[in-house]
Amino acid sequence: MSKKFIQKAVAKMKAKGTVGKFSRAAKKEGESTLEHAKEVKRNPKASTKVKREAQFAINMQKIRKRK
Repeated sequence: MSKKFIQKAVAKMKAKGTVGKFSRAAKKEGESTLEHAKEVKRNPKASTKVKREAQFAINMQKIRKRK
């Protein structure tokens, strides 16, 4: 099931043109994607959209480690 979820999520991101958006933001800050995601999740001023992107990045890291 998770594979289908990921394929659908990636297809949506490709359609919107947002593939790698969060990673680019992390690189701009000089952090890894996971470090940036954790920092965003702690920031109370971060928007809901960015917090969701951060949670998605954290979840993808967990899935990547399982393989």
